[in-house]
Amino acid sequence: MSAFQRIGILGAGAWGTALANATARGGRAVALYDSDAGVLAEINNSRTNSTRLPGIAVERSVAVAASLSEAAAQDALLLAVPTQDFRALVSALAPHVAPNLPLVACAKGIERGTGNFVTEIIADLVPRARTAILSGPSFASDVAKGLPAAVTLAARDEALAAALAEALSSPTFRLYHSTDVRGAEIGGAAKNVLAIAAGIVAGRELGASAQAALITRGFAELARFGRAYGARPETLMGLSGLGDLILTCSTPQSRNFALGLAIGRGENIAPNVSALAEGAFTAPVLVELARKKGVDMPVAEAVDAVLAGRLSVDEIAARLLTRPLKAEA
Repeated sequence: MSAFQRIGILGAGAWGTALANATARGGRAVALYDSDAGVLAEINNSRTNSTRLPGIAVERSVAVAASLSEAAAQDALLLAVPTQDFRALVSALAPHVAPNLPLVACAKGIERGTGNFVTEIIADLVPRARTAILSGPSFASDVAKGLPAAVTLAARDEALAAALAEALSSPTFRLYHSTDVRGAEIGGAAKNVLAIAAGIVAGRELGASAQAALITRGFAELARFGRAYGARPETLMGLSGLGDLILTCSTPQSRNFALGLAIGRGENIAPNVSALAEGAFTAPVLVELARKKGVDMPVAEAVDAVLAGRLSVDEIAARLLTRPLKAEA
């Protein structure tokens, strides 16, 4: 029997709620917590989360935790909040974390201001915890409904990674384990930026050929960045890298793709749309980290320039199309 029978999930957004459903289906006891008491009350009373994951029932075995300390009193915790909110959550959680408690980051991004990956935030604020990252091609609605999905669970301790992967898997939610934490984090963060670019191409109606070229060259950028920061090639080619990139660049169901699609169409971007797209926050940090290592990332730089208003979509397209011809690498 797995050592991790009781799972706490912090953050009842779409992804946190989906993870609660998947984990409960795997036979674990789940305690779900969110800072929004109204969301928790709705889940508890009607088994729905209408504002964050509408139209999908929350499994009846998912319990609602009354406090952060109650949620933390589990065998392992999944931290399912956006990257830019991650530090605040971990800071509040820190006093309640028992020694060696596994904290699994379920966010895909890089923190603005510090350039920290999410596991670095955990290590900085709660050094007594054991850190892990869950990442891969998975839409919250698919996972919540019980449609098949497979993701990566990475921890530096292989035994921990394997045990957590077993504990969090269910019949339709399969976890593969890895010890390449940084590789899993890089894939999840970089693909969000590249998905915005893919959405812009689709919004500009530049065609399927351009879309394929953009995704391929974008993955080349992701791989260069990953190598510079110590990621393993097999991780970047796996679920948390190429797999997640393919999914996120394929449909408006991806918040990042949807943001790029709206930009490409010349639409006014609603604040709530860009706020939900992790790539909008990650783009400038990704570009900054790439420059520190001398990594060429023209697609990511183009996304950053468009989001910052330094260049128009048409100017960026012209710039990318007139780059010097060279050998493919």
